[in-house]
Amino acid sequence: MAKLFKNNTLSLIDILKRIVVRIPQFPRMIHNIKKAKGITQDSQRSIGKIIESKALHHGSLCALKYQDQSFTYAEFNEMVNSYANYLLREGVKNGETVIAFLENRPELLFLITACAKIGAIVSLINPNQKGKVLIHSIELAKSNYFFIGEELVEPFEEVKNSILVATEHKYYWVSDEQLIDCPKNYTALKRELEHVAIENPTTTQQIKASQPYAYVFTSGTTGLPKASRQTHRKWLATYYWFGKVNMNLGITDVMYVPLPFYHTNALIVGWPTALAGSCTMVMRRKFSVTDFWKDVKRYNVTAFIYIGELCRYLLNAPESDLDKSHSIKKIMGNGLRPDIWHQFKERFQIKNIVEFYGAADGNVGFTNTLNFDCTIGWCPTNFKIIKYDVENDMPIKSSNGFLIPVRKGETGLLISEISDKSVFDGYVNKERNKDKVLLNVFKSGDYWFNSGDLLQDIGFRHARFIDRIGDTFRWKGENVATAEVEGVVGNLKWVEICAVYGVQIPNNDGRAGMVTIVKYLEENFDISAVAEHLHKELPKYAVPIFIRLKDEINYTHTHKIKKFDLKEEGFNCDDQVYVMLPKSNSYVPMDTKLLSEINEGAYIF
Repeated sequence: MAKLFKNNTLSLIDILKRIVVRIPQFPRMIHNIKKAKGITQDSQRSIGKIIESKALHHGSLCALKYQDQSFTYAEFNEMVNSYANYLLREGVKNGETVIAFLENRPELLFLITACAKIGAIVSLINPNQKGKVLIHSIELAKSNYFFIGEELVEPFEEVKNSILVATEHKYYWVSDEQLIDCPKNYTALKRELEHVAIENPTTTQQIKASQPYAYVFTSGTTGLPKASRQTHRKWLATYYWFGKVNMNLGITDVMYVPLPFYHTNALIVGWPTALAGSCTMVMRRKFSVTDFWKDVKRYNVTAFIYIGELCRYLLNAPESDLDKSHSIKKIMGNGLRPDIWHQFKERFQIKNIVEFYGAADGNVGFTNTLNFDCTIGWCPTNFKIIKYDVENDMPIKSSNGFLIPVRKGETGLLISEISDKSVFDGYVNKERNKDKVLLNVFKSGDYWFNSGDLLQDIGFRHARFIDRIGDTFRWKGENVATAEVEGVVGNLKWVEICAVYGVQIPNNDGRAGMVTIVKYLEENFDISAVAEHLHKELPKYAVPIFIRLKDEINYTHTHKIKKFDLKEEGFNCDDQVYVMLPKSNSYVPMDTKLLSEINEGAYIF
């Protein structure tokens, strides 16, 4: 397991050893890096052109598998063309937005690509949304065109009459298993497509790289989701960077994508990586722990994309003969935590982990190109990690008013320069952009993107992800990174899921650590053993003061834990809570009397 709370850094020898191994690959890598950098804002290069090129040169190869369905590159392009030509016939124009409210299935990908070919923008609504949140997301797009999956007609109908942004809505019913008939006032899309041309639309030739093709919504962990603009240029950059420089898959490979396409991991990392290798992509409706390794065997998967929570679910599952009897050569994703990195790698016999860091709304990315353990890798664009005051939630300035980069081994806020070569596409709601842009950072007039994340500089342009600003808290004069504490707590056999955060205690400075735990039902929880483990593995200041036992923890659609409500409730909740009182190394159950005393400021922790 990676050492936590220590300044593990890379040496020159570490770097040189990995570079020597990669020397034969350098010409290919440099060639594709140059191609990625050559995509300017005005370049007439686009997703549509990539798809048409694949259909022309690799038309007979399998592009997509979904359940029992299969599409060659030629068939995929023809399906996309029928959607694109139909959208044009319906009056959808370059720059116009359409709403897509569907679960993961080929029709969603056809619609996304069709919009990309004609210059339209597809607003990818999270199929888990309902009520006010759904209305909010739909209204951000300001569209007249609604493509609603059969599986989501019911939640959409509940809010349809509350959508205020347009007066002439057109509703298209995208059939699925055809368990219901096309609803009244909807157009049955697939029936209409039977009579539409499958030739490439001429519009593809006019699309510029700077144009958006999709809106992707943030998780909404602390409020309503925000819509980020996804451009052709960003998609093409990942096509070359992840697809050709890092993963470098070939036509015999099979890329498994069990993540949702309304999120960027699948949309602008997994999919373009498969296309770059002209290989087969397997699309999964929803991630399933039970079916994961069965799918890997069924489709002869050689690579897959992950998020950290997916890896933890797989690791927590009972061991199986399928764990090692597979053809996987490498995996790619983000959020694989150091506390399970080696365990995951060894159990499933996966040698290459291309961990990366990025954000739907950002202009900076890191990639573990050299396959080091427990790192997000390196970043080729201009970034800095600056000193940050966690307690006061603000960057630390020097005497001249500018910000201060951290030294090697130190942790700080990641920022990246905004320039013509490193564009910040921002949000649909322009007001949201202000919080993400820092001005006059190192000199007057410069602009930098504020990632909102704390990274550790481990040297040679490499970094390790530590935490999100809102998650890190300060206690006893020290910064506590919740991700690292969660890693230690998560190693306990009783713990299925946990969430760590800081809470305020009356008459005490800073924020005290609190962890909410969902335990395995079959395990007997031993609070004494928990205390012993935490004191052994963590510095004293990082040991949680409060432990809360809860039946379940809510997640966002991207499998991020919703901590906002947990922080708000703190230790004033109806669940079983344990507290470590001052001058004690053990936990005691919280009762009404003790809770009242703590809230009255009777204890100085």
